[in-house]
Amino acid sequence: MANEFLDRVFQHVSGTDIRSYRFEHWPVPGKPTDEGVGILPVPGADPERIMARVFDLNHYVGNVAHVTECRIIDDPAYVPPQKARFYQRVKIPLLGEVHHELVLERVGTIKGFEVACWHMLEAETLALGGKPVIRSQYNDGAWLAAPGLVGYALSSAPRREDIGLLKWKALTVGANATATHVVQENIQNMSTWAAR
Repeated sequence: MANEFLDRVFQHVSGTDIRSYRFEHWPVPGKPTDEGVGILPVPGADPERIMARVFDLNHYVGNVAHVTECRIIDDPAYVPPQKARFYQRVKIPLLGEVHHELVLERVGTIKGFEVACWHMLEAETLALGGKPVIRSQYNDGAWLAAPGLVGYALSSAPRREDIGLLKWKALTVGANATATHVVQENIQNMSTWAAR
């Protein structure tokens, strides 16, 4: 699943000669939300510093917008700094909180970018319970870093049975409309944090 997602992401990443914020999104059959990737020039961004912060999961709260809880789960199958299993809860303004268990993995260099991607652990997320916090139906993503460039890619949606129709529309159709801003904000947060 993660490999298929990354393949789609890198079909929309043309290289490292990017001079202003670029965001691309695309529909995927059977998914209620588009997938998307944004890349932002960040003068002085160092890929290794970015990746170190990406894996600093226990300190996302206060450094990455809307993350209200994030912690590494000890699991011998996923050992940092190459892999990590973690729990995350994210606040969606006016709509509530979404949570999930994920695995983050550093995958190496693709098209000049250092890449760390994550995928959701379905059974573990399902077991979290869905009310009042909403569970993710799926959540795949990636951080991309090249000298002077930081990128963020995401494919996510909430579980339909955890929310009413209006919230469902806001978190799917509405998410497609606001994704470019959210992705840029995440990139800026991570870049600022890595620079400290």
